[in-house]
Amino acid sequence: MSESESTPDFEAALKTLEELVERMEAGELTLEQSLQCFEQGIRLTRECQKALTEAEQRVEILAGRDPDAQPRPFEGSDDTGPE
Repeated sequence: MSESESTPDFEAALKTLEELVERMEAGELTLEQSLQCFEQGIRLTRECQKALTEAEQRVEILAGRDPDAQPRPFEGSDDTGPE
């Protein structure tokens, strides 16, 4: 399974996060529903932050900030593919 199939893309995750915030701000959720939304929001925030960090690393490599830079697995990556 590819990475794009196992996690939602950045835009979808961000849209879902925005929808969760709107639901929570409306104040019509029970405590349990609010906690579930909060937990999902934390997961989505982490996914978005990871995607942004990975994109930043790719841009740095592509921009040639370090001519000796080599592509490498991103920190925290679960990728166990060939090195």
